[in-house]
Parts: sequence; structure tokens; C-alpha cells
Amino acid sequence: MMNDKQVKVYGGIDTHADTHHLAVIDQAGRRLADAQIPTTATGYQAALRFLGSWPGLVSVGIECTGSYGAAVTRAVREAGITVFEVNRPNRFDRRLHGKSDPFDAYSTAEAVLGGRASAAPKGGDGLVESLRVLRTSRSSALQARTATINQIKGMLITAPEDLRTRYKGLSTPKLIAALAASRPTATPVTAAEATAYSLRLLARRWQALTGQIEDLAGHLQRLLDDHAPDLMRVFGCGRDTVAQLLITAGDNPDRLRSEAAFAALAGVCPIPASSGKTKRHRLNRAGDRQANSALYHIVMVRLRYNQETRDYVARRTAEGKTKMEIIRCLKRYLVRQLYPLIVETLHPRKEVAVA
Repeated sequence: MMNDKQVKVYGGIDTHADTHHLAVIDQAGRRLADAQIPTTATGYQAALRFLGSWPGLVSVGIECTGSYGAAVTRAVREAGITVFEVNRPNRFDRRLHGKSDPFDAYSTAEAVLGGRASAAPKGGDGLVESLRVLRTSRSSALQARTATINQIKGMLITAPEDLRTRYKGLSTPKLIAALAASRPTATPVTAAEATAYSLRLLARRWQALTGQIEDLAGHLQRLLDDHAPDLMRVFGCGRDTVAQLLITAGDNPDRLRSEAAFAALAGVCPIPASSGKTKRHRLNRAGDRQANSALYHIVMVRLRYNQETRDYVARRTAEGKTKMEIIRCLKRYLVRQLYPLIVETLHPRKEVAVA
């Protein structure tokens, strides 16, 4: 418990792969102490002892809370210490004074003291983290499968005539099945033998990646059906779009003050672009572009299959709005509809603040 006469202290942590550097300053900005710890369980305990040795500790700023600082962020929060996410150091100070780990740690603490760091870090230990790692694995498998089929087709273009003739005109599934079942020599010597051998390996790689993609999709679907049924029932929402929107919100959506804050995070808040007698808003190119893409895909589904949405587009077009402006409006409306459901999904008993 902090009394009125106790000096307030603010901490900062500069994070790296193998070590973290901690620093503390007082309420006047005076630098009190710093320390370095390894990125191990023992190191995190040492960090808590270092921070706990200052009874006036108010809060701690941590860099890279979603990557290098994820583990120490969890440890500090579990100890009951308020944590703020610091996006980057003060570049003006860095140009003046250079860079070092202690300097960055002190700068992080100063960002908290000065109010420049006010965002709570994402939780990283609940439903959203499960969705994130599964979706990341699936996305990389999809990219690898696309690269694999491109390699197969590119290799067939330059393959010997008999190979090109044998597999010409086959659809992708039939081509993969035929190549995977082929029996080239186990010890290729000639170019033709090496090509046939490589094509079979690539086809089997494609099949293995497809199995991984389907397996990961099943796990994502199960998690969303169990934990986000209301979101999954919204017209136009699917497995990938709902997962991305939940990932963008994070396990602790209370870090977003309101629906308007989520709209800004997703890059769909209106940006004034008025001049003189012209009053208009333009597209927002900032924000989380993957969340923006998810909203765009939902809007596209509604434009094609939802009559109410199509009527809205016709009315706004008659008013002189461009297609891009109409889509921006639809994405903003979609955020208004989805935000309460997102918060309810992640915090079932939490009251939702709507702008």
C-alpha cells in the first residue's frame, strides 16, 4: 500500500532474445537503478525481486510485449504489477544521446512516466493466443503449398517431352495424385530421372501440407464453435475472418476503450478529407491491415448475398458516393455490429462500452 509521502517509482524493460535490461526512475524522472537479467524463469524471478525492491512502484513499461517481451510481460502481470506497452523508444533522445540497453530501459520508463505509453499489452495466454498460433501455422502451410504447386508446374514446363505429355491437361488434384503415385528410379542420374524423382517428392509434400491445413482448420473451427458461436452466426462471418478479428482485439479487449477505438485499430475509422465547400471522408490506410482485410471479405459476401446490403449500396450510389466510400461505410457499420460480440466472446460477463 503506497502512502502519500512515498516516492512514486516507474519501471522500464528493454527486451531482447537472450537478455532483458530493467531500469527504474522516480516521479521526477531521476534515474535510480538498472539491472540485466537472462530470459529464463530464474531471470524473470530476479526481475520481480528487482522491481519489488521499490515499494513505490506504480507501473512498468515493456517493449515488444508481443514478441521478445511476451514472457516477462506475463510474469510481471501475474505479480500484480500494472504493465504498459511501449511501442518504440524516443527517437529524438536516441539521436542526441545514442543507444544502449540501459538507455533504452530508462527511456521506456520515462515513456510511462510522461504518459506516452498508455496501452495495455495483449494477454497472450488465452483463446486468442490459441487462435493466433494455429492460424499462423495454417497460413504458413498455405503459402508453402502454393509455392509447391508452382514449383511442380514450373518443373513440368521444362521437363522432358514424355513427362510433359503424360501429365498434360490434368487438374491439380489429379496431377498431384498421379505424381505422388509415380515410381521413378530411387537413384536418379539423368535429368529426366531427377525431374521425375523431384516431381514425386513435391507432390507428396503438397499432400502432406494439405493434410496439415485441414487439420489446423478443424482445430480453429472447433475453438470458434465452442467459444464464439454468436460471431460465427453473423451473416458473412467465417472461420478465418472471425479468428483474425479476435486476434486483433486480443485476449484482453478492455485495452480498447470503445467500438470507435476498435474501428481505428482495424483501419476503418473515417479520416476527414474536406476542403472548402467539399465535405467528405477518405479511406484509412493505417491500422491492422489483416483485420481490415477480414472486414472487407465479410462486406464482399454481404454485397453478393445480402439484399439489405445491396439496397444500401444502391441508395448511397444514388447519393453520389463512390464504391470505395460505400465499402468504407459498410466496414465501419460492421465494426459497430461486431464489437459488442467480440468483447462478449472474450469477456462473457464484461459490460461493453459502445461509442
